[in-house]
Amino acid sequence: MTKLTESSLIVHWCTRDEGLIKTVAKGGRRAKGPFAGKLDLFFEAELSWVRSRKSELHTLREVAVGNYRENLRKSYLNTLVASYFVELIAHVVEPDHPIPELYDLLQRGLGYLGKHGADKRGILHFEDEMARLLGVAHERTGAAMALERAFGSVPRNRAVCMDAVTR
Repeated sequence: MTKLTESSLIVHWCTRDEGLIKTVAKGGRRAKGPFAGKLDLFFEAELSWVRSRKSELHTLREVAVGNYRENLRKSYLNTLVASYFVELIAHVVEPDHPIPELYDLLQRGLGYLGKHGADKRGILHFEDEMARLLGVAHERTGAAMALERAFGSVPRNRAVCMDAVTR
């Protein structure tokens, strides 16, 4: 989420059918606004939005939260690794492009973190699955290296995540 105006936010979503989208939540910063309590990190929700004809910034109409994923925000490490998962998907996917397989992977990854907590095994599995789904996996190269070669880099917080889970 990014502040747009004194009362509005830009909210990024990963959706099964539309891929990565950006929406404007008008009144999203108001305590008694239409989105109060419905916008936060890693929420899973049903959305109603209006596609913009002029830009990639669409208008958010309604949000019905189905999963608040409280466990991801109770632990800094869980939040850190969940952020890495989201950043990695955003790094490899074009906006407004359907990505059902990666959406499902993200759902599984966030579910794993919420249930088991962040660990090295979870990070490596997420990367392995992503490399496999994107067709860049190599038998002789780790998934992170394969993703880095295919997409130029991986998010910088990967090193922080790996360091934190191996302590």
